[in-house]
Amino acid sequence: SIIGAGNVGTALARQFARSGIAVNIANTRGVDSLAELAKELGDHVTPVALEDALKAEVVILAVPFRSHASVAAALPDWSGKIVVDAMNTYGISPDELKGQASSHVVAAAFAGADVVKTFNQLPAKLLAMNPAAQGGRRVMFVAGDSQAASGAIAKLVDDLGFAALVLGKIAEGGLLLGMGGPLILQNLIKY
Repeated sequence: SIIGAGNVGTALARQFARSGIAVNIANTRGVDSLAELAKELGDHVTPVALEDALKAEVVILAVPFRSHASVAAALPDWSGKIVVDAMNTYGISPDELKGQASSHVVAAAFAGADVVKTFNQLPAKLLAMNPAAQGGRRVMFVAGDSQAASGAIAKLVDDLGFAALVLGKIAEGGLLLGMGGPLILQNLIKY
């Protein structure tokens, strides 16, 4: 499920629809607010209530960074789930992160979940475009502390048409994907 229907959530929904992969999408405004998007994207993108979206094994956070805590509070136990951190920390001070990688802050809120950082490096317009470009595929970086979760999300990234590049753990490669990191806003092509 994709949580959030702003620029990033909508871009991701377009990739799922283009790839023929079923996905639920939810936001705080409710199912009716997603009707036009679902009509445009077809049968593979299904608007659902937030509580139904959170039943998925993989939950993609495409919400403003501070909103992740309210999403986390919607479930008492996140064990067995993969939470994909597709957020960036625009407007968040380093003090608010307390010296941690933003994905570690997310992991603390989603106790029991395996958190994987990806889908945040490209501007939403590029994220929505066909990943096949210039005879190759756009690179999408992946980082997470669980090798199994990172592998599962790397496969999803590949299935969506991107070239997944796993960077290791959040404290390693994940730091490269944070605001100000050298890989943010990089449109790299793998040939």
